[in-house]
Amino acid sequence: MLQYGGFDLENLRPIKRSKYRLIVGKIYYTLSRYLLWNSGKYKFAYHKIPSLLYYEYFYHKTPLLRELKDVDMRYQYNKIINLKIAVKKIDGILIKPGETFSYWKLVGRPTAKKGYVPGMVLYCGSYTTGIGGGLCQLSNLIYWMTLHTPLTIVERYRHSFDVFPDSNRTQPFGSGATCVYPYRDLMIKNDTKSDFQLRINVGQTYLEGRWLSNNKPIYKYEVIEKNHQFKGEYWGGFSRHNKLYRKWYTIEGEFIDEEYITENHALMMYSPFIETK
Repeated sequence: MLQYGGFDLENLRPIKRSKYRLIVGKIYYTLSRYLLWNSGKYKFAYHKIPSLLYYEYFYHKTPLLRELKDVDMRYQYNKIINLKIAVKKIDGILIKPGETFSYWKLVGRPTAKKGYVPGMVLYCGSYTTGIGGGLCQLSNLIYWMTLHTPLTIVERYRHSFDVFPDSNRTQPFGSGATCVYPYRDLMIKNDTKSDFQLRINVGQTYLEGRWLSNNKPIYKYEVIEKNHQFKGEYWGGFSRHNKLYRKWYTIEGEFIDEEYITENHALMMYSPFIETK
């Protein structure tokens, strides 16, 4: 049976797992992640420098506050607290050629002792609250920015469920990266001959990020989606699908090539055909 996250990809229906299965699975994947971090398979980036590299490859920002149906705005404000703590761990990180950026290895486990507070967490097609909730906005931003650089995505996950309707969406569906400590990680490798530096800032209104380099960019990129569709499933629900591609251009704008990035499949927790005002 081919499975995608929390559902059966062949039949596109939710999979119910017992509490025991979830606990055992979490322990197994957590231990596997710690083993990977200490296996020597990757040379992880950990150096931070106060000065900025000269050339900007890509800049992006996302709003810190969004009104979500039935979600207490208190958790949105708590998310900002959590983001500020996590950003201190990765802002300024330098990724040299051959090194790999690991989101969770740098950020560490979000705990109340470190100052993290309860925020919104998406879980099994719904949402709940948890210490450090809201950090997915940071991993989403980093992933989206990385798609506009020559850096290589080693590991990335997205939610198996589409929980909330689109609200002023400016990016294609499925262009983010969910994170669950420590086993759902975002890992990025520098296979180039240039140094790259990640800069992140939690501003008044936006979470802002940029990738900088010590060498001038020679390419620019455009991320597009294809085959975006909603499907009604036989068991009564809806699913959402698309494929992401990246177009390469010279810095002057001449088209070079188009490459496949990934495909997304998600069970929808709302009707895609509701009327919006």
